[in-house]
Amino acid sequence: MYDTGLMIGHFEPLHLGQMRSILEAAGQAKILHIVITAHPTPHPDFSITLQDKARWLQMACADLPFIHIHTTHEIALPLHDSFDEVHIDIPASNAKLHRLSQTLALPAEAVLFVAQNHPLAQPHITEHLQMPVVTTALQPAFDSYAIARDPVAHWSAIHPQARGDYTKTVAIVGGESSGKTTLVHKLANYYGASFALEMGRLYVGTDLGGSEIGLQYSDYGPIALNHAQAIREAAAVATAPVTIVDTDFVTTQAFCEEYEGRSHPFVAACIDEFRLDHTIMLDNNTPWVDDGMRSLGTPEARGRFEQRLVDIFSRHGIEPHLIDAPDYDARYRQALRFIDRHVYNKNQ
Repeated sequence: MYDTGLMIGHFEPLHLGQMRSILEAAGQAKILHIVITAHPTPHPDFSITLQDKARWLQMACADLPFIHIHTTHEIALPLHDSFDEVHIDIPASNAKLHRLSQTLALPAEAVLFVAQNHPLAQPHITEHLQMPVVTTALQPAFDSYAIARDPVAHWSAIHPQARGDYTKTVAIVGGESSGKTTLVHKLANYYGASFALEMGRLYVGTDLGGSEIGLQYSDYGPIALNHAQAIREAAAVATAPVTIVDTDFVTTQAFCEEYEGRSHPFVAACIDEFRLDHTIMLDNNTPWVDDGMRSLGTPEARGRFEQRLVDIFSRHGIEPHLIDAPDYDARYRQALRFIDRHVYNKNQ
C-alpha cells in the first residue's frame, strides 16, 4: 500500500474503463490524487469544460473520500490513436511531475499510476522519471480514443455521471392537439430515452385545481422554472444519446402572449439561457380534439398560435425543424429520421 498516488488524464468523456482503473489505483494508495487536464482536440458536437469533468469525478467519487480531484489548464497531455506512436520527452515529463508535486504538496514517496501499456511504464522511461510508476491493469473493453471520437456509438461505456453532458435534448412543439405528447412517448419508447413532460398541464393540475380558470400572468414564471428543472432531471439520468422534451419555453411564452397579451421576461430568459439542442415543430394540420383543457380549436385560432410560435422562435434565433405531414404515423417516422440524422449521425 502506497501513501499517496497520482493519476493524470483527459477523462473526456469519463468512461467505465477509466473508473475501473481509478478504483484499482485507489485500492493501492491511501490517498489518490486525480488531475484532470484539457482535451487537446475536444469533440465539436459537445461543449465540455474542465469543471464539467471535475463534477463527473466528484459525483462518482463522492463517497470515496480518499480520492481527491484537481484540474489544471497548465499541463497539456498529447492525444494519440496508439501508444506505439508516442515519443516521451523525459525532461518535459519530469517538469510536469515536479510542478504537480509542488502544487499538490505531494510527499517525496508519491507514485504515478498509469496503464500497463502506457509509454511511461516502459522500463527505459521509468528509470529516468522523478516519480515511481505503478501500473494498473488494461481495460481492453474500453478504447478511450474511440469513445472520445464517437461518444454516441459508445454510449453504454460512458459513466452515468457524464451522460447528461452527452445526451442531446429534442423538444417536440406545436399548437394544441397537434399530437406532441403522443409523439414524445413514441420517441422515448423507440430510443429508450428519458423525457420531460409538459409542465403547463401538470401545473394546472397541481396548483390550479385542474382548471385554467385561475391561470394568470404570474403563473408562467413557475411553469417555466418547473420545466427547466424537469429537463435538467431528465438529462441528468439520460438513458440514451437523446432526451425528449414535451413542449418548450417558446410554447410557454406563446401561451402567455396569447392569454395575457404580453411576453414574460423570465420565460424569455429561460428561452435564451436553457437552450435545447434541437426543436421539432409539428404543423397544426391534424384534427383538433377537445380534452376539456384546450381552447384554441378554430382554424383562425390555431393558425394565429402557430404564427406566434414562429415569431417567438425567430425573435430568439431558433430554427425549428418543421414536420407538416397530417398523418400521425408519418409524423412519427419523420421525427425518427430527424433524430437519427442529427443525434445519431446516421446518413439516410
